[in-house]
Amino acid sequence: MLRIALLLLASGTAAAAVTTVDIDTAAKIYQAAEMREQVRPSLVSMPARMREMFAGSGAAKLSAEQLAAVSAAAERGFRIDVFEPPALTALAANLDPGTVRRTLAFLDGEVGRRMVAADVAVARLDEQSIDRVMNGSLTAPSTPKRDALMNDLERAAKSTESTVEIFLSMGRALAVGTAIGSGMDPIAADERAKKSGEATRQDMEINMREPLRRLMAYGYRDLGDADLKRLLAFLQSTAGKRYVSAYIASQGAGFDAMGRRCGEQIGESWRELAQAQSSTLPATENTPPAPPDAAPATTPAPR
Repeated sequence: MLRIALLLLASGTAAAAVTTVDIDTAAKIYQAAEMREQVRPSLVSMPARMREMFAGSGAAKLSAEQLAAVSAAAERGFRIDVFEPPALTALAANLDPGTVRRTLAFLDGEVGRRMVAADVAVARLDEQSIDRVMNGSLTAPSTPKRDALMNDLERAAKSTESTVEIFLSMGRALAVGTAIGSGMDPIAADERAKKSGEATRQDMEINMREPLRRLMAYGYRDLGDADLKRLLAFLQSTAGKRYVSAYIASQGAGFDAMGRRCGEQIGESWRELAQAQSSTLPATENTPPAPPDAAPATTPAPR
């Protein structure tokens, strides 16, 4: 009986450890963090970025019609209504009631509200301003103490690792979607994209860490050192760590869904173009081209 009791206790503990919340509860966090307003601005530039990526991928030269199909597919794929359902599902799956209570208490507080406002403001910056901040030509006043706080915040928020992971994961989703839409082998496409991504992951993290830290420092320029310490204390707490993980999972799921949707639209359009040309071109020339292995560079607001 004692063994059974211990097993039941362990089983109950394990179940409690993976307790999640429902979509409506997760939506409270989604709204308090203004995740929609942080994602929406990045979607506007995606058609142009996708077109540039495919045009410069080093693969077979694409025709004007194929590039036009890429732009149109990005407009249909990178939409907030495509992002939100999987993002909310992932957010709910990675939160627990205790984390929700503590996170809402923080986000509803003065420092939390100012952090969210700063995140949204950064997300709405124009691309030229973002480039200037990330290359260091546009900065906010700082001190060695504040620089140290920013380094700790960047690490606690996992800004670099999560940004790189979202890029690479979205690139795989895009490659798989394009393969499916084109009638190619999605497993092979996924393997190529995964291999390419893993080969570049470390260099991406090294190259992006300082620019993202600069972006965070600029975004939080109106928060005092005491505010940053309270923000860091939350991010380093048990609830804060789980919130960060849930936030990253939510972003990843949403961008994966958009990447896959865009890829499928591209593949289908390319296949239709190839079929339309099949009566006039040799078979080797009307085969839809393979998708690039990388995702377009976008910069989500720092966490």
